[in-house]
Amino acid sequence: MTAKENISLHQRILTDIADRILSGEWPPGYRIPFEHELMVQYRCSRMTVSKVLTHLVTAGMIERRRKAGSFVSRPHAQSLVLEIADIKTEVAALGLSYSYDVLARGKRKSSKSDRTTLDLKQGAVLEVVVCHYAGRQPFCFEERLINLAAVPEAAEENFAELPPGAWLMSRVPWTAAEHRISATEASAAAADTLKLPPGKPCLVVERKTWSSDHTVTFVRLTYPGNLHELVARFVPEQSDKRMQNSNVSPLRPKPVTMGTSPPTDGPTSGNSPPNSPGPEAASGRPTARPGVAQRR
Repeated sequence: MTAKENISLHQRILTDIADRILSGEWPPGYRIPFEHELMVQYRCSRMTVSKVLTHLVTAGMIERRRKAGSFVSRPHAQSLVLEIADIKTEVAALGLSYSYDVLARGKRKSSKSDRTTLDLKQGAVLEVVVCHYAGRQPFCFEERLINLAAVPEAAEENFAELPPGAWLMSRVPWTAAEHRISATEASAAAADTLKLPPGKPCLVVERKTWSSDHTVTFVRLTYPGNLHELVARFVPEQSDKRMQNSNVSPLRPKPVTMGTSPPTDGPTSGNSPPNSPGPEAASGRPTARPGVAQRR
């Protein structure tokens, strides 16, 4: 067997097991087949199976118990609350292939609701709906509005090469962003796209992003409630001042690498954007706002 075939088989076993976990076919606590059973099923070596299981352990999708076997844990993708990340990065951290489908895309005159959401007086918007996949399973449902006055070139973009979030990040320098995070029942559209039962609990992350004094975009990201968590890391204010006085760089939040992780956009009240974050906030360091608790 060639090295290329070995890699392909490794990925196939990994994807098969991850799909069963992410779809709920193998729920938390379920004992997955023993190594020798997987060896027979896939006609492969113990080394190949062991590498797959080690990868799944690192990703937080399974846990190994001595003499008992391997069991499904609760799989989590992680995002840093104070940064704008990338969904592709979250999926890659799980060791799964990433893909997306643009389900709907339409340019239209802004409605009253659009103008409230994007702090507009008038103008056109682009509405985009996207489903992001981890392996073969739906991972995140994205509903996005783009202010075409701020990003006029988006009107002709079909997002075939990059999903909307990554496309915007590569073209528009953001100066401020606000997240709103809630736990809620899946909407009819989200439930249908994510293959969830109606009313299934979901994590919804809403983010609004500004560039200078213009609102660029608003996005609502819906994740199955048991597959994602949000993490924030803080430095005590007094400790931060002491570190600055001693010419020591203060601790800053950094991405949590486990098996997955990206971020999103949310609505605000009022007609003016929050203060520009400057170099410290842009790096993800928390400001005076109270932190968001870690979601499990």
